[in-house]
Amino acid sequence: MKFTAVAVLVSCVPSLGFALVGNDWGFYDAPSDGLNDITFPFNIANAPHVSGFYFAQQFGFYNVENISYTGLQPRPDSSGNSIVHAAFSSFEGGTTTNHPNCYSGADNGPGVSCAVDIIGNYNHTYNLVVENTNGTTWRGTLVDTVTSNSTVVGEWTLPQEAGKIINGQGGFVEYYTWNGQPSHTCDSLPFTEATFYNPTSKTTGASEGYTYNIVEYGDCIGKAGYSATEVSEGYDIKVGF
Repeated sequence: MKFTAVAVLVSCVPSLGFALVGNDWGFYDAPSDGLNDITFPFNIANAPHVSGFYFAQQFGFYNVENISYTGLQPRPDSSGNSIVHAAFSSFEGGTTTNHPNCYSGADNGPGVSCAVDIIGNYNHTYNLVVENTNGTTWRGTLVDTVTSNSTVVGEWTLPQEAGKIINGQGGFVEYYTWNGQPSHTCDSLPFTEATFYNPTSKTTGASEGYTYNIVEYGDCIGKAGYSATEVSEGYDIKVGF
């Protein structure tokens, strides 16, 4: 699932996949040349422990045409343990990686995809941290905000002309199980819930981050049990039955 990269804050419309809900994010102020890092917090305490949903935030880079994304996917329990799946991907052609959690390609196109599974507590809020490590190399890290345990999701290097992270992009809730299926019924969408918290950054000059413009889209508008509730520092999103 991806959207087209944008350099300004706009409402994003999906071009691929079965995304159900979208959001925009941004910072009230940020350096003109972009961000050196960004953190996207998520909470999936009330998401069932089954595969199918993807909760993600997208981000773009200056001088790069295509977007990147990072997010969480629930997974079935294993041996009595809750499993949290984190992803970190670039859709830009020419992106390279040597990290063991990563491979070439993203959604059957160019780029690099990285992912990791951890034994995690769904009640905890998780930060997905994207940070520059050197030149045009970026690392994605999953951080449990309760235990402070940190797990590298992956690392990739963009083409040499790539700049820093652009202030502003969008996110989504996607039910990827429907991808590739010839048909589906909206009332068969299983229930899930996730909280998208406001982004933060350690970049000097980056002010308060915010999340806004939560919208339902696709062919199940008004039929998928959707609701979005503003909470402290973000939005809680529900879909399904």
